[in-house]
Amino acid sequence: MTTPIAPRFTPGERVRVRRAFPPGHVRTPWYIRGCEGHVERLCGAFPNPEELAYNRDGLPAQPLYRVRFRQREVWPDYAGPGHDTIDVEIYQHWLEEVR
Repeated sequence: MTTPIAPRFTPGERVRVRRAFPPGHVRTPWYIRGCEGHVERLCGAFPNPEELAYNRDGLPAQPLYRVRFRQREVWPDYAGPGHDTIDVEIYQHWLEEVR
């Protein structure tokens, strides 16, 4: 078995979801692409489901994060309280550092 990819992000760190629209099977919702949020936790490392969908081994395992976004960051016309959030689990290869 191969060694999992090392985690790049830590809880509390600000990240941006890549704005990409590749063809095929992807596990990152379209509505969250390009949004910024905070890493809530590292969930572990798992075979890449985008590769598994094509009967590949998905290795090396990718770190999976739970990222928390403010609802208004995701949907600018959101009418609920400003402190409302949404958590999305996202694989590391979809995340970028916010500088």
